Amino acid sequence: MTVESDESPDHARAWRLAESSSAYLRGAREQAIDWYPWGTEAFEAAKRLNRPVLLDIGAVWCHWCHVMDEGTYSDDTVARLIAQHFVAVKVDRDANPEVDRRYQRQVNALTGEGGWPLTAFLTPKGETFFGGTYFPPQGGMGRPGFRQVLLEISRLWREEPSKIRENTQALATALTHEHHGTGREEPLSSSGFVASVRTSVLSSYDPVNGGFGTAPKFPHPTAVSFLFWDSFASGSEDSAERARLTLSRMADGGMYDHIGGGFHRYSVDEGWHIPHFEKMGIDNAALLSAYAEGYRRFRDDSLRDVLRGTAGWVQSTLADPKGGFGASQDADNAPGDDGSYFTWSRPELKAVLDSTELRLITRYFGVGSEGRMPHDPDRNVLFRLMTAEEAAEGTGLDPAQARAAIDDATRKLAEARLRRPRPIVDPALYASLNGGFIRALTATSTALGEPRLLEAARRTADRFLSEGYTESQGVAHQLAPSGGQGFGHLEDQADFAWGLVELAGRAVEPTYLARAVELYELILSKFRVDGMPLRDIAPDLYDGPSVGAVDETAFPVEDMPHLSANSTVALGLLRLASLTGDDRWRAQARQLIGRCLPRLERAGLFGAGMALAAGLAETEPVRVVVQGNDVVADSLWTAALTAWHPNAWAFRGTPPTPFSLPEELASAVGQPETSRALVCWGTRCAPPVTDPLRLRNLVGSRSPPPTAA
Repeated sequence: MTVESDESPDHARAWRLAESSSAYLRGAREQAIDWYPWGTEAFEAAKRLNRPVLLDIGAVWCHWCHVMDEGTYSDDTVARLIAQHFVAVKVDRDANPEVDRRYQRQVNALTGEGGWPLTAFLTPKGETFFGGTYFPPQGGMGRPGFRQVLLEISRLWREEPSKIRENTQALATALTHEHHGTGREEPLSSSGFVASVRTSVLSSYDPVNGGFGTAPKFPHPTAVSFLFWDSFASGSEDSAERARLTLSRMADGGMYDHIGGGFHRYSVDEGWHIPHFEKMGIDNAALLSAYAEGYRRFRDDSLRDVLRGTAGWVQSTLADPKGGFGASQDADNAPGDDGSYFTWSRPELKAVLDSTELRLITRYFGVGSEGRMPHDPDRNVLFRLMTAEEAAEGTGLDPAQARAAIDDATRKLAEARLRRPRPIVDPALYASLNGGFIRALTATSTALGEPRLLEAARRTADRFLSEGYTESQGVAHQLAPSGGQGFGHLEDQADFAWGLVELAGRAVEPTYLARAVELYELILSKFRVDGMPLRDIAPDLYDGPSVGAVDETAFPVEDMPHLSANSTVALGLLRLASLTGDDRWRAQARQLIGRCLPRLERAGLFGAGMALAAGLAETEPVRVVVQGNDVVADSLWTAALTAWHPNAWAFRGTPPTPFSLPEELASAVGQPETSRALVCWGTRCAPPVTDPLRLRNLVGSRSPPPTAA
């Protein structure tokens, strides 16, 4: 017997979402579907009505989420079927990553699919029995129509409940097997794991376009950092050159916004030409850190320009006036749109540029070539096809004039683009993302010598510590107008703690270090499971509704593709150990790495974060103290800051407690007659250095010179 809804689709509205802090949920408030937010109310309704739960997980930045909202969920027949047969729940994956993590895992185990929008059908207990991603209202694009899916699911629910039980039982069995890892009697050693990840990273490397794998192609900044470390550890330039090519090709491609700065989410093709246009804060924070490494390693001006452009976009578009950074910028600026804000037609270019500029820009940015949009070939993604010198051939301009003309033309295009309707920005302030920005902006400030970026990192840290942090609870998931909300998430503690470590070391600020230590103590006490990796939510701290799959234990160990929370903790602990000289933090990192390896033996590229941590755990850190107050000391200080080493700290003069120096280095610090730099690897120190170039080379070396004490 069919139970009819109390409301028809003509009157039902997602009124429960109207006051949500989530822009994604608020965007559905006018749909003719009686959406529930995530929580106990929806599952209680499903039990009372004996209906399955329709779970939609998406995000405000997600193009295909908009397509499904505008097409499928706005379809009258779809709305009527949902009203008659289902309880509908809508979740913002940024606001509820713990919900997304579990149901992505379940749907992927059932169907091999994942991503956003995630569409799952659940029992009133929250067990997944069917799912997928995007569904059109009617069959097409190689996918069944959602009308058909809803009818079949409702029939199965009424007529064949045994099939529902079979699916939930099969899923439970699959997840139990995954939970217990590979079952290898002898776990892979740390060095063996690093070697296996190296093999996977190198085998997936694209020698033509840089990056890893084939289309669709995602940036993997953690794999880039792993390659930099691998080159350092082996003494070979090969891995570093692969990392450099990857950074350069991504920056040349249309995935980088050459007009406004910042990176789009991923490329639909192998050559980085055509992106998915959403700009994610999490991507840009991770890429800033990777490009800062690349610039310090190679001193390549093109990498410097990308750093400045990306940091500029972050500050102009995502920055909150009170401190902190929003989550994302949408891909689209209207229903049915697909990146029109970021793309150009020839008439649009001609309306802005003079004839010489138009010729240069057309050639330089490959207008009419690989950057044409597949659904609208008249619109072009701008990507760097050639050098300014090559673009200037036949124009009568010398290279310097050509570069200046291209810069002027790019500024004109930026001004013209600002007059277009702009894609919305999600201003939500998440701790994990902002911890990543604290780390990234600290690194970028150091690489570029721009104090304003360090100040932005400080303001971000100060705001979260003031409005969303307590010693007993850690940092809240999100800063809302009423204060911090959502406690007990590992990724928030992990990213924020590591951000504080980097900021503390660069600013030489004991308060930031003290808060970082508190967070690591909280992590190691509240998120630990005996003999296992760290779990993603702490039962004693988590204040969200424990319904559906949330009660299941999850261990985030794989990079997806961003650095996993367990890897983030391990790397942050290693940096804390080298900053303070307290080896108990290094011991904790090694213990955590050992607990994670059994779950990562088949991770390949997606284990790069833990492989980097395992490598750094065996890499001696470097500490530098620069003494003096003249121009020589200034030059030494610049060299110390901008030299690259996978785990180095530099101080201008003797740092205060609790910033620790090795005994040998501390005893050497005095009042020298001339400016100098003191460099130590572990407990071994080099003779004092007065030449900036020699200092740069020393910091970047694997071990002290033979004459070191």
